[in-house]
Formats: sequence, C-alpha cells, structure tokens
Amino acid sequence: MIRRHLPHALLGGLLLGSALAATSIPSLPPSPGLPAPVSPAPLEEIPPLSPLTPAPRPVTPAPPTVQAVTPGDPLFPQQWNLALIRMPQAWALERSAPVMVAVLDTGFVRSAELGARAVNGYDFVTDAGRAGDGSGRDADASAVGTFAYHGEVIANLIGAAHDGRGMAGINPAARIVHVRVADTEGTITVPDLVDGLKWAAGIPVPGAPANPNPAKLLNLSLFADFIPLTGCDARVQAAVDAVTARGALVIAGAANDGQDAGGYSPAGCRNVLTVTSVSEAGQRPAYANWGRSVALAAPGGDPARGIPTVSVSGPGGQRAPNGTSFAAPHATGVASLLLGVRPKLSPALLRSYLTGSATPFPGGRCDPQPGHTCGAGTLNAEGALKRALASSLGK
Repeated sequence: MIRRHLPHALLGGLLLGSALAATSIPSLPPSPGLPAPVSPAPLEEIPPLSPLTPAPRPVTPAPPTVQAVTPGDPLFPQQWNLALIRMPQAWALERSAPVMVAVLDTGFVRSAELGARAVNGYDFVTDAGRAGDGSGRDADASAVGTFAYHGEVIANLIGAAHDGRGMAGINPAARIVHVRVADTEGTITVPDLVDGLKWAAGIPVPGAPANPNPAKLLNLSLFADFIPLTGCDARVQAAVDAVTARGALVIAGAANDGQDAGGYSPAGCRNVLTVTSVSEAGQRPAYANWGRSVALAAPGGDPARGIPTVSVSGPGGQRAPNGTSFAAPHATGVASLLLGVRPKLSPALLRSYLTGSATPFPGGRCDPQPGHTCGAGTLNAEGALKRALASSLGK
C-alpha cells in the first residue's frame, strides 16, 4: 500500500490535495463605472425601391432577453463562482423538479441550508479505528473529525436553499444523500469506495441495507488512497461501470497535485465526468490536475480567491476553500438541474450537454502549456440547460 503525505491524500481542497484554505471571504470590488454614451452615426439615406425589386420580408422580432435571477441570500453577491458559470441566467429558464444526488465524502452534517433535503445515508468506513465513531460500517453516516465540514460544503454548493439566509446553491430543489467513505483523516480505501459507489446508485451491497434513496448523480470530490497513482484501479472501474449501467453519472474532482489526472481513481476511470478547477479568470490554478481524462472545468478558486460557502464549523459560519473538490459539485448541481427538467437523460447525454455547452477558455486554453488541458471548457449552466430544454430526449 502507498500512503502519501496527508495534504496530498485528502479529498478536495484537503481531501483531494493541499489547495483548501478556510479563509475569510473577501469583499467584492466596486462595480466599474458605465462608459460615456456614444452618439450613433447618422443613417444613410435609403433609395426608393424600383418596381422590379421584391418587397422586403417582414422582420421577426428577436425573442425577449431572459432576465437573470438574483437570489436574496446575503452571501450571493460574493459568490463569483455562480456568475462565472451563468447560474443567474440558468435559474431564469425553468424551475427544476427535485432530484436525488449522492455525495460520497466525509459524511452527513446537519445543514440549515438543506434541512430535510439532506439524508443521513450510510457509513462505509470499515476500519473502526479510522472511522472515529467507535464502530465500523453502520447506518449512521455522520461526519467525524477535522475534515467533517468537507462533505457539508460540497452538499451546500449543490443544493443550498434560496431563502434569504446564508448562501445560494446551484439547485435549491436538490436532495442530498450523504454516503460516508472517508475516515477522520480524509483517506479512502478502495473497498469502502467501491461499496459506497454501488450503494449510492441503488446496487445491493452485502451487509448493508437497501438504499431507499438511490441517486442518478454521484459526486466524488475524492480519490482512492493506498494504491499507486498509475491509472484507474480495476476494482473502482468495475464499480463505475456498474453504476453507469444503472443509469447514474459519476462526477469526480480531478485532484490537486498539479499532475495528470489519468493516474487517479476515479478521475482516470472510464465513464467518469472528471472536473478540474479554474480561477475567476478562467485559468487553471497550479494545484489543479489536468490531462486527457479531464472532461470539463468549473470554478475551484485559488489561494487568493476561494469559493464562498456556508459551513457550520467555519469562522463566522463561512469558509472560502479552493480545490477541485469544489469544482466537481458545480457540474453535479447543474446536472441535477438538467435531470429536473429531463428526468430520463442517460449519463452519456448528461455528459454531452455539459461538455458541449461549455464556455471556451480565454485565449482558447486554460494553461500556457498545451499538454495541461482542462477539457471542453468552463461549465456553462445556461447553455447546458438550454440544450436539455430544446430536446425532447429524456422527458
């Protein structure tokens, strides 16, 4: 077994590498002034039509511009990440029906942002010593330890309510089932991850009760520990294939070692939508993994400007972490909006809509080095939802 240095063995900012920073949330800069009005050029005189000239066709007026939705949650003005992926424009398109999302992470934390929409699922940490709760696998997925907030933050990014309090989530109708696979140090064994994947999608797991809340979206802001980083582990690949055949999409963070994501499990596995980070400027932070296995980029922030979130254990109830852990749930949240309007979309179609609508990177690339690729572009919630609504597929 290979045990890496703790900061590089953990999920997301800490659990997917060393990029997490629990910092205070900076204020937004003042809006720039409006440019001076410009006088229009005079119109040229239009000559009269000759008798042989056909009459012009009537002009169809352009459809009215959709007004962006601005939630009243006090943290929303600082959530630059939502503006970057055009969430206010996406919210204006159509209300989404509730969708169940599984968060495989550090476990359940009671969140005022989610309330009864967050389900305490199952604890798959086998080793009682590492679990920190006095037992091995059990029906209580409550998070334990220093990194307990990690799964809470992921869930809030996906589904925090638009209720005039705290933060705004991507899909305020989403339901979250927490599946604990990480121990108190944030590390994950392959068997625990494999069984957590299967159970989250509703596949029977020996020794565990049937999952009453199977999900079609599985967020994995993590990677398996104690194995070489040389490619997708065969056991994880088999579990991903089984989950995909069940009709569920696995969305994973690319990890935070500044390396090729293809060596990681699940980021390097087939049938996984692997998401890396971009900064507010649309560029890959140095920590974020890259490569051919990365399908898409989403806001993950950088040490100077993290992702503003609510967290019950954060200073003042807030955190501003950065890492690919926090990029992945942006894609998961948007995917849940697509399923809310087209509930029968396959994993392949979800992937197609998310990647096919992505915003191109500034200058055409996310990194000056051509090999450090970040997928199709930056997640565009408005574009993805428009593609889903324009098609009859998945109704």
